[in-house]
Amino acid sequence: MAAPNPTACLLVIGNEVLSGRTRDANIQFLATGLGNLGIPLREVRVIPDVHQTIIDTVNEVRKKFDYVFTTGGIGPTHDDITSECVAAAFGVPWEPHPVAWPRMEASYKPGDFNAARQRMATMPRGAALIENSISVAPGFQMENVYVMAGVPRVMQSMFEWLAPRLQGGTKIEMRVVHAIGLPEGVIADGLAAIQARYPDLDIGSYPFYRATGNGVALVAKGPDVAAAERAVAEITQLIVSLGRTPIQGEPPDV
Repeated sequence: MAAPNPTACLLVIGNEVLSGRTRDANIQFLATGLGNLGIPLREVRVIPDVHQTIIDTVNEVRKKFDYVFTTGGIGPTHDDITSECVAAAFGVPWEPHPVAWPRMEASYKPGDFNAARQRMATMPRGAALIENSISVAPGFQMENVYVMAGVPRVMQSMFEWLAPRLQGGTKIEMRVVHAIGLPEGVIADGLAAIQARYPDLDIGSYPFYRATGNGVALVAKGPDVAAAERAVAEITQLIVSLGRTPIQGEPPDV
């Protein structure tokens, strides 16, 4: 039997996300990217810029998941406290990084590497850098915790650098079929029976609403592509038995 895929958790850190001021754009990107590496994202938490909350949450989830990713809170302002909180979670000093500090200092004009910018080069002792092609300020890794920027473009660049260095598993495959005009309540029992026959897959139903007609997207997801295809074939037959025409993949106007 193949080893189980490693699992991941994402911590989205920032009061601006919780207030609604900022719309998170990183979850879908990371979920897709990690799935392609065979690292299913099993949990996402959005937490505030509060020291003890960040410390406690990091310590909780790093014991529970193989990988923990954080986004947000590593900039130059007073509320960017993720780095110092991760240092506290690991019980190590928060100090100038021996590589990041001189690199960042050299990137600014004399006198411009001020206290605010120095925060971005101050990290937990022993941190390994996560590089990016957008800015000189890096993210960092502490054991199974990967601390990345909240700005989507920078975070994506960090993840692209990081991805080849992660130990994943079998790629998470997804197969989708749509049914127009089929309410979830009608298909629920049959779908539950299919899920029971495929316990290693995640089978879900996701209703959609549009002017031209409502319906439901039915998804089978897991590391076994053959099982996912068999499950979708059964779902397709279920749709037909209920008098609807299944549409494989993504309909053009959903």
